[in-house]
Amino acid sequence: MNFTRHPNWRYLFPAVLLAMTLIVSPDARAGNKITVVELYTSQGCSSCPPADTYLGKLAERADILALSFHVDYWDYIGWKDPYALHFNTERQRAYARNLGMGYVYTPQMVIQGMAHTTGSNRESVETLIRDLKGAKRLDVQLGLAEKGIKLDISGGTFDDETGRILITTYDAKHENDVRRGENSGRTLAHYNVVRDMAEVGVWKGEKLSMLLTDKMIEMKGHDGCAVLIQSAKSGRILGAAKIDLTPGT
Repeated sequence: MNFTRHPNWRYLFPAVLLAMTLIVSPDARAGNKITVVELYTSQGCSSCPPADTYLGKLAERADILALSFHVDYWDYIGWKDPYALHFNTERQRAYARNLGMGYVYTPQMVIQGMAHTTGSNRESVETLIRDLKGAKRLDVQLGLAEKGIKLDISGGTFDDETGRILITTYDAKHENDVRRGENSGRTLAHYNVVRDMAEVGVWKGEKLSMLLTDKMIEMKGHDGCAVLIQSAKSGRILGAAKIDLTPGT
């Protein structure tokens, strides 16, 4: 199977489509499928540490897949974020296009690929998590296999949707001293820090099973792995699952 790392997105997100995706599925049961919360952050941003701390709290929840995407567009102001990836910046810009925004900012939290708010505004984030919890989604399962991780995706649920299958690895926590820039002199902690992401296939509505291996993405040395099924039309997350990669799990 061919797979492409760090893909570019070129699709729009009309307001009418957003309204349609907010319809709650009658089959959705509260708490049985995780909600994806993506934080776009930077060590060069003085407003980001409270959002980073809050993401750490969200990462403790079983019903949330909390991921920290460090962007690189603040590196020029005096401190290069050691966890920043240009792909993270491009992913955030794709969300800006999909959500009808003309700009990107930090700290930003994107919930289920469908809505966004300031990452340090806990009340707003919790409201969006609650409001989007009933939005229909695929049943996605991950399990350890002999030669990798087994992925199972339920069929149906969405009509005329194509989902890009994205696999990402992340580290549970990083902490380091910042010596320059807006956060100079501070020790910052970050949680579920995304280290890589790759596209490994396409879901077209069918029931699908596949084996994910280190040839697709480097899993060794990281704490967690997650799979996101992301709409090629709107960017909303159709389904997701996470698995712990630490020894003994």
